[in-house]
Amino acid sequence: MHNFLYLRENNIKEIIELMLEAYTNSYSDPYDILKKNSFGKAHHRLICTVDANPGIKVADLIKKLKITKQSLSRVLQELIKKEIISQSRGDSDGRQRLLHLTEKGKKVSDEIFHKQKQRILEAFKDSDSSEVLNFKKVLKKIIAE
Repeated sequence: MHNFLYLRENNIKEIIELMLEAYTNSYSDPYDILKKNSFGKAHHRLICTVDANPGIKVADLIKKLKITKQSLSRVLQELIKKEIISQSRGDSDGRQRLLHLTEKGKKVSDEIFHKQKQRILEAFKDSDSSEVLNFKKVLKKIIAE
């Protein structure tokens, strides 16, 4: 018989708090990199998402980040102006705008990644392989909901 004590409300609240703290800590690691480029959290999210999804359509980016077109517009225009992101027209539909990191954008994204990677690697080094795999499975299930 399964022991479902981990489903109690206080345990779920603790998990939510831990997820928020992990997010806050891991996303504050590259603060100096972002600051030297005059970027904030919105820029960071956009850079990471475009890096992970080269050629992403603006409409899909809005859905993925769960933001409005208006909130995306300002940040995206700044990143285009600073030559971090480039946009092109879609092949099949010229109204589509496809986003890619530029070489400069890739360098910024790599800097951010290497800074965040340090924290994740330390946590993984202190974990066995099944913990890491199960952690990833649970995160994917949370995202899919």
